[in-house]
Amino acid sequence: MPSSADIVEPVTGDKPSPVHGVVARVRDILTGTSDRSQAQRDALLAFSVRVVSAGLLYVSQIVLARWMGAFEYGIYVFIWTMVLVLGGISHLGLNMAMMRLLPAYQETGRFDLMRGLLNGGRWLSMYVGFFVALVGYGILRSTSIGAGSPYLEPALAILICVPIFALTDLQDGLGRGRGWMAVALFPPYVLRPLVLLVTMGFAHLAGLPMDAITAALAAIVACWAAAIVQTLLVQVRLDREVPAGPREYDFGAWLKVSLPLLAMYASEIVLQNADVLVLSAYLSPAEVGMYFAAAKTMALVMFIHYAVGSAAAKRYSALSARGATDELKTFVGDAVRWTFWPSLLVALLILALGKPLLWLFSPTFVDAYPLMFVLAIGYLFRAAMGPAEFLLNMVGEQRLCAMVLACSAVLNIGLNLLLVPRIGIWGAAIATSVSVATAATLNGVIARRRLGLELSIFANLRG
Repeated sequence: MPSSADIVEPVTGDKPSPVHGVVARVRDILTGTSDRSQAQRDALLAFSVRVVSAGLLYVSQIVLARWMGAFEYGIYVFIWTMVLVLGGISHLGLNMAMMRLLPAYQETGRFDLMRGLLNGGRWLSMYVGFFVALVGYGILRSTSIGAGSPYLEPALAILICVPIFALTDLQDGLGRGRGWMAVALFPPYVLRPLVLLVTMGFAHLAGLPMDAITAALAAIVACWAAAIVQTLLVQVRLDREVPAGPREYDFGAWLKVSLPLLAMYASEIVLQNADVLVLSAYLSPAEVGMYFAAAKTMALVMFIHYAVGSAAAKRYSALSARGATDELKTFVGDAVRWTFWPSLLVALLILALGKPLLWLFSPTFVDAYPLMFVLAIGYLFRAAMGPAEFLLNMVGEQRLCAMVLACSAVLNIGLNLLLVPRIGIWGAAIATSVSVATAATLNGVIARRRLGLELSIFANLRG
C-alpha cells in the first residue's frame, strides 16, 4: 500500500484563469481577516460612500443651479465655501489628531486618555465653532465688509452651520480613527446632501423664492440633521466598544499634535477653495458658479485619494506605533496603487463625459469644459503619490507636511491673485493645478528623505 508521500497529484498543465484570480482576490477583500484585507474593505466602503455622495451632491447642485439660476447659485457657492473654510479650522485639527491618537492609545492600552479625547475633543470643536461664527457675524455686521453685497445676508444666515460642521468634521476623524467608516462618512457625505435636496424640494413646491437665502436655510437644516444623526451613531458605538472607566484630559499634548495638523488641514482647505473665494472678489456670481461646476466635477477624482487615505490612516498609525518598518513599506506601495489606477480611470471617464455633465447645470456652463483638463493634471499628479499627507501625519511627520501644504496654499493664493484678474477662470484653474502638484511633489520628497519610502507610482508599479 503506497504511503501518502508516494501519492502524487496529477498534473494537468492548466493554469488558473484570470477570472479565477480576480474572484479569489475579491473573496479575500470581502472575507479576509488580515489587516491588509480589512484596509481594503475600509477603502472600498469609503469609496462607495463617496461615490454615492458624489451622485447626491451632483444631483443637488444641478437642481440648485437649475432652480436658482447662475447668479443666485454663484452666491450660494460662495457662502457654502465660507462654511467649509471656517468649519474646517474650528476643530483645531483634532479631527486628524483623532486618526493618529486613537489607534495609538488602543495599541498601548491607554483607554483613560482615549475616553478623555473622545469626549473633550467633541466639546472643544463645538465651543470653538460657536466662537468663530460669532466673530464672523460681528465682523460682517460692524464693518463695511460686504455692505450692499448680494453675499451679505445669506452669509450671515449660514454662519450657524459653522459649529455643527466642525463637530461633524471632528466625528468624521473620530470614526476613521476607530475604523467606523460608515459612521464617519455616511451622515456628512450622504445624509447631508440628501436632506439639502429634499428641503429645497419642499421649498420649491411651497413656492418660496429660489434664492441664496432659501438655499442657506436649507443648508442649515441639512447640517444640523446630519450632525445629530452622526452624534447618535457615534455614541452608540462608543458605548458598545470603548470600555467604561475614568477619563484623562491632556489638552496640551493633544493640541501639540493637532495644531500642526490644523495648519495642514487649513492649508488643504485653502488648496481646495481659494480659487472660489478669489473668483468671488473679481468676477460675477454667475462666473463663479460656472467655474465651481467644472472644478468640483473634476474634483470627483479626489474621492479615491480620500477614500484610500481614510482607510489607510489607521493602519499607518498602528504599523508606525509597532515599529513594523517592512510592513509599512509594503502597505505604502499598496496604498499608492489603490489610489492612482482608479483615479486615472475616473479622470478619463469624467473628461469623456465632461460636456454633458456641465450642461446639466446650465447650457452656458459648458464653456468651462476645457478647464477640466488643466485641473486633471494636478489631481492625477497628486494621485500618483498616493495618500502622502495621511502617511506623513500618521507617522509623526505632521510638521513638515503642514509646512509643505502651507507653502502650497500660499502659492495657490498668490497665483490666484496674480492670474484671476488677468485671465479669469483660467487663472484659477492653473493656480489650483500647479499648487496641488507642488504639494504632492514635496510630500514625496519628504517621505523618501525622512522615512526611506518611495511614494511615486513609478516606484510602486508591482505589488
